[in-house]
Amino acid sequence: MAKYLISFDRGAMDHIPEEDFPQVAEDSHAVCREAKEAGVLLFTGGIHYSTDDPLYAAEPAVVDTDGMITDGPYPETKELIGGVFVIEVPTREEALKWAAKVAVACRCAQDVRKFMYDPEV
Repeated sequence: MAKYLISFDRGAMDHIPEEDFPQVAEDSHAVCREAKEAGVLLFTGGIHYSTDDPLYAAEPAVVDTDGMITDGPYPETKELIGGVFVIEVPTREEALKWAAKVAVACRCAQDVRKFMYDPEV
């Protein structure tokens, strides 16, 4: 079995009208439930970038190889992840099928990446 990261970029859902978000959330949660019931879901979640709301406060940081910590990455950066869906399935084709379900539910394209296998972990 291989683990796959299915993700989308921050801002990929900006085209969705605000009034459609309750349905998007319902559809996304349905795919998560389906994956959980199928036994393939390892983790899922959105990435929060605002520090304005104490419930969702996020203070992103970058830790360098020398241990230096700097604020960032900044929300203005284009290559930020908006949400993730981590699954474990037997084949790439199966991962692509789940990515298609996530894409339909979230109304945006999904990036599919296979995690490297490490027998030491």
